[in-house]
Amino acid sequence: MIPTKTVRLPEYEYQSLRLPRGTTRNAARQLLTEHAEYGNWELDRLRLFPDGSRTVRLKRRIIRQVRSTW
Repeated sequence: MIPTKTVRLPEYEYQSLRLPRGTTRNAARQLLTEHAEYGNWELDRLRLFPDGSRTVRLKRRIIRQVRSTW
């Protein structure tokens, strides 16, 4: 019998942002860049609506500490 390896999928936390229709591409890029650099967020989904507004979903990995017993 071959031993099986348990693989844990990473857990993520999500944050949603709504950008109004007057937001320029440059302003949206700057906002998302700041979230990525300082909060370790990455882009999960971006929806652009016909009226020009955007909904952005960001995600970042939750790092759990493993308790070690000596």
